[in-house]
Amino acid sequence: MYPSTAPNPQRWQQQDVDVLEQTVEVEEHDLVVFNDEVNTFDHVINTLIDVCEHTSEQAEQCTIIIHFKGKCSVKKGAFDELAPMRNAICGRGISAEVL
Repeated sequence: MYPSTAPNPQRWQQQDVDVLEQTVEVEEHDLVVFNDEVNTFDHVINTLIDVCEHTSEQAEQCTIIIHFKGKCSVKKGAFDELAPMRNAICGRGISAEVL
């Protein structure tokens, strides 16, 4: 005898779901770091790890892009979230802007 493959009727019961009636749109900005001839790869990597909470792999990849492309968007988010990060990066001698 084979087990029954019929769906369990209890499994397919309708459930009440909460629906969000209002959405909040937040304008998303980019935190862009620019290349220079002063800072070392290690300094930029460590800054991205400390300030932006990147993993070491993320920070290294961003740093390589910064070096070869001249800039890289290292974080996206609301302006109020990114502005303090921009200030912290600039405070370490690295050029950055929130765009």
